[in-house]
Amino acid sequence: MDLIILTPGQTVFKGQVTAVNTPGTSGKLEILENHAPVVASLKEGTITVTTASNEVVEFETTGGFLEVLSNHVSILLETVKQ
Repeated sequence: MDLIILTPGQTVFKGQVTAVNTPGTSGKLEILENHAPVVASLKEGTITVTTASNEVVEFETTGGFLEVLSNHVSILLETVKQ
């Protein structure tokens, strides 16, 4: 599936991934291929991404929003640290 992570000033990550784990405000969210459409708010914490090449990348965030639609995941963050 496609993932893009954006902040107001930059594109932080863009690429093919197999899993995305995020700190949702209602609890942890794990997004896998063919996930149902969803929009969720994110709280402060760690976003863990598993790329198509099995590399694990982590991002620290202060919060934001996530949207999943047709195997495309968009994450909009206030701030991020890799």
